Amino acid sequence: MSDPSRDVACVVVDYHAGDALAACIDSLHANGVRDIVVVENGEVDSSAPALDGRDVVLVEPRRNLGYGRGVNRGAAATGPARYLLVSNPDVVLHEGAVAAMLSYLDAHDDVAVVGPQILRPDGTVYPSQRVFPNIWLAGAHALLAPLWPDNPVTRIYRSPRSDGTVDWVSGACFLVRRDVFEEIGGFDERYFMFAEDMALCWQVRALGYGVASTPEAVVTHVEGLSRQRASRSMILAHHASALRFEFQTARGLRRALAPLAALVIGARLCLALVMRPKG
Repeated sequence: MSDPSRDVACVVVDYHAGDALAACIDSLHANGVRDIVVVENGEVDSSAPALDGRDVVLVEPRRNLGYGRGVNRGAAATGPARYLLVSNPDVVLHEGAVAAMLSYLDAHDDVAVVGPQILRPDGTVYPSQRVFPNIWLAGAHALLAPLWPDNPVTRIYRSPRSDGTVDWVSGACFLVRRDVFEEIGGFDERYFMFAEDMALCWQVRALGYGVASTPEAVVTHVEGLSRQRASRSMILAHHASALRFEFQTARGLRRALAPLAALVIGARLCLALVMRPKG
């Protein structure tokens, strides 16, 4: 039987999460994870105060590598554990969450990535299980969600398929088989932030492995602590990553329609910039 203290290594990429980072590390230790690497993507010495007295390895690249590249750098600094846990710094893992994800992968040899159920601080469920977007789904979601968050198209995009399968899970927290992670080369470093989780799951599925989510594992995620410091640049990064994913994965007719997708993403970007909070 797998043991989190032996079989799981964790990478946390920090960008000025402050006290939330300390809470994340404490929850990882409470879940039995001992091999923890924190990558400091923020200003020099910004992570250290939250890590005071906590048993972790701190990687200090002295610049913001982006999320995927930061995870890759952190993964290289972990020990030889069979599974790699990736977590945002503002995630708190509930009791037994790591063991539940570990048990799921142990029981499903055909699955390489499993995510937990993610809760917001108010206890509502964050839609972390999603389907890969196609032209109509991505376009309608992109244009409707900012104005009508609970529209039917967005609900489809943010739900498992009718047979219960999942195309991709949020990069805020997931467990992946290390050998598969290394076979695909880790996160695609062309993505600075956003959609790198979708691209990773796309590559995992291309190898023939499944992606899943288990409600037996629960975490709480305080969304947006890091991106609050650079909301405009994060909006730009989000849309640039969406466009990259479309051109990277589109085939056939969808590839021919990629310029139309670019126009839709551009329109959505303009809408997001207009609607973003000022100050």
